[in-house]
Amino acid sequence: MIMYPKTSIILFSILITLLMTLVTKFFTDQKRMKELKEIQKQCQIKIKDAKGDLKTQTQIQSEMMSCSLEMMKYSMKPMLITFIPLLILIGFLRGVYSGVFSSWIWWYIISGMVSSIVLRKILKVA
Repeated sequence: MIMYPKTSIILFSILITLLMTLVTKFFTDQKRMKELKEIQKQCQIKIKDAKGDLKTQTQIQSEMMSCSLEMMKYSMKPMLITFIPLLILIGFLRGVYSGVFSSWIWWYIISGMVSSIVLRKILKVA
C-alpha cells in the first residue's frame, strides 16, 4: 500500500464504491426508483410546455417534489447501512496515507466518483 500509494488508493476507492453500489442495488426498490426518475423527466417536460401558466407549473413542481421525497426515502436505507463502516474505513485510510501521500483524499474522491458512474451503469442501479 505504501509502495504504490496512488494505485492502492484508487483500488480501495473502486472496491468501496462497488460495495456501496451493491448495497444500494439490493436494498432499494430499483423498479420504483426508475419509475420515479421517469415521472420526474416527464414533469420537467410538462413544466417547459407550461411556460407562463404558473398554476400548472406549481402543480407539476409539487408532483416533482413528492417524487424527490420518495426517492430520498429509498436512498436513506443504503446510506444508513454504509455510513458507519465508511467512516471507520476513511479513518483507517487517513492513518495509513496521511504521512506518505498528502493528497490521498482527492485521489479517493475523484476515483470514487468515476467508478460510481461506471459501476452504476454496468450494474443498472437507479
